[in-house]
Amino acid sequence: MRLKNTLEYLGLWEMLNNPAFKGVEFDPLLKDAGSNAFTMSPSRWIELTAAIGLFTKNGKGGGTYAQRDIAFKFAS
Repeated sequence: MRLKNTLEYLGLWEMLNNPAFKGVEFDPLLKDAGSNAFTMSPSRWIELTAAIGLFTKNGKGGGTYAQRDIAFKFAS
């Protein structure tokens, strides 16, 4: 999740599908994306932007999961 293109796609998907998406929080992240010092985890993405496209689970059987559209995009 360090690449600018990845964050652009996730941000666009959230804008289209999530009325609670925090676009104001997204803009600075997009500006910083791609620099060597920039790091983004799925948990931080969800926390900062109120994203619904990605979700994380802790514990046994946990991991990071994505909505179908997002998963297909990154699988291809």
